[in-house]
Amino acid sequence: MDKNLHELCGDNVNWLDGKRFSQNAGDEEIREWISGLELYADEVGKFDFENKRVLLNSGYYMPIVGLGTYALDYDVCVNSVNALLENGGRLIDTASVYHTEKSVGDAIHSSDIPREEIFVTTKLYPNQFSDPVKAIEESLEALDIEYIDLLMLHHPGKNDVEAYKAIEQAVRDGKVRSIGLSNWYVEELEEFLPQIEIMPSVVQNEIHPYYQENDVIPYIQDLGIVVEGWYPFGGRGHTKEMLSDSVISEIAEKHDVSSAQVILRWNLQRGAVVIPGSDNPEHIKENLDVFGFELTDDEMKRIESLDRDEKHDWY
Repeated sequence: MDKNLHELCGDNVNWLDGKRFSQNAGDEEIREWISGLELYADEVGKFDFENKRVLLNSGYYMPIVGLGTYALDYDVCVNSVNALLENGGRLIDTASVYHTEKSVGDAIHSSDIPREEIFVTTKLYPNQFSDPVKAIEESLEALDIEYIDLLMLHHPGKNDVEAYKAIEQAVRDGKVRSIGLSNWYVEELEEFLPQIEIMPSVVQNEIHPYYQENDVIPYIQDLGIVVEGWYPFGGRGHTKEMLSDSVISEIAEKHDVSSAQVILRWNLQRGAVVIPGSDNPEHIKENLDVFGFELTDDEMKRIESLDRDEKHDWY
């Protein structure tokens, strides 16, 4: 299979109609099938606000608002995921290093939401890159949810290309549906992408009004990759300042929403998926309620003017 076809559909990837191809599928069979999908080509990477989702280059839909589970203990994480699912949220972000994979999986098992409606992201940390096959199996076992919707490398590290290739094989084996990178920027992507076969579907970076990545986001999107932002409220130690910023507060008052909702909506209108972390069920509900208003061009520019290029974590 040539590289372009591999990047478009991978091996054994479920596209829009659920059809799968094995690793030995011929180019002619795949080309014929792809020709019937041209209608969807323009949808990849574009946010569908009506259905609150985006079509990834892997062929799967990903919700555009979700929940981050960093630093949540077992019971709190289960309760937070339950609150998300009960309020219509379907995107959950976890990671091996967060130690929340089991709690995420248990919460999903305790809900009555069909598995196929829930989108779970997890990540391999660099200390797992030396044996990625084992790490993938450990995440699958901890989650216990049949497959991983999106598996990311947590940030660049030794053997990251080899770890990515192991995830590519997990895609071919039907264990993982989409691949992503977390904390990769332009320089890292330019070096990394020529070394792999399946184009990442998502790149997840720190993004908030004080660190906007105005050059990085378009670069990633032009590659057909969806951007996702962590720390949308600036992260611990910075959230209070950001939520009380006078520009954001004034815009929030105008729309009769919270500052948090304004920030999330700003991200979405820039084409960045958001995964705010919270252990408060009311905040989780509020964070999902960002589709009943729209920021004007002037309001978007006012928030853009807040950029300080101020990164709040080392990644």
